[in-house]
Amino acid sequence: MEYRLLGRSGFSVPALSFGTATFGGGNDFFRAWGASDVKEATRLIDLCLDAGLTMFDSADAYSGGLAEEILGQAIKGRRDKVLISTKATFKMGPTPNDVGSSRHHLIAACDASLKRLGTDYIDLWQMHGFDAKTPIEETMRALDDVVRAGKVRYIGCSNFSGWHLMKSLAVADRYGWSRYVAHQAYYSLVGRDYEWELMPLGIAEGVGAVVWSPLAGGKVTGKISRSRPVPAGTRIAQIGAMGPQVPDEQLYDIVDVLEAIAKETGKTVTQVALNWVLCRPTVSTVVIGARNEAQLKENFGAVEFMLTPEQIKRLDEVSVRPLAYPYWHQRRTSLDRNPPAV
Repeated sequence: MEYRLLGRSGFSVPALSFGTATFGGGNDFFRAWGASDVKEATRLIDLCLDAGLTMFDSADAYSGGLAEEILGQAIKGRRDKVLISTKATFKMGPTPNDVGSSRHHLIAACDASLKRLGTDYIDLWQMHGFDAKTPIEETMRALDDVVRAGKVRYIGCSNFSGWHLMKSLAVADRYGWSRYVAHQAYYSLVGRDYEWELMPLGIAEGVGAVVWSPLAGGKVTGKISRSRPVPAGTRIAQIGAMGPQVPDEQLYDIVDVLEAIAKETGKTVTQVALNWVLCRPTVSTVVIGARNEAQLKENFGAVEFMLTPEQIKRLDEVSVRPLAYPYWHQRRTSLDRNPPAV
């Protein structure tokens, strides 16, 4: 397994991380993802460790904390062999203070996650979403406190906009507090919005991408194509796919190119789609999910080869989407300072 530095830190993480949203199946939404119990979760974690995949991503909101509990039981006795990333911010109780990124909620959420996971520290703790009601100074100071207390090693965020992330980094730098080294973001061949602002920001500020849903919820696994409608019983069939909805024709065009490259490389469509994400700038680790051993082992194969520049170019071109403002204007006018060679 390849290891990469997480953003501008000295912390090495595997190129693939394992997502535990499939653990527990605490409600209809999460059951559509998966419902691994402790026994099955332990087996999947065994396979991950055998493959060199040592980082496991969770969140307190996954099945109301059940995913963290199952993860904690599945790694019991081998905490020193694994890296744990988890998240907080989303609603975890009935009171107004059971949600958000206030000091009140974060301190309680951190302690609750530690208890469920059966550990005294979290390797990477991420804000699951941006809380516009809490001052950024309050959030960043609370995060710095849990780092200084030894409860958290590194901090990150998830689903932030560019200005959310940049302002958070500026506040941390102003006061000398711990800064975000990771941004867990949606990114795939059918959802490339991350490239417009968050990727350049990650390059400039040393924030590594922890990519979620790199297969667009199953859209680019080869199960869906012009000749294959959405299979019954899949997560997409039950709850739909999160993220942007690309036109059907473009999705089919992307799958066509993926299938062609899969034949050229002797790999599967899933492995090619994951490899494309792994090739992108700022990507530190890609979170994979699996409901069974076969899916997990297939995902491992994504790190066993390299796409050629020509293959990457074909995937880039078929998946390109119209830019939002002001990015289309910036791209058009950037030639003012970078004239083409003559």
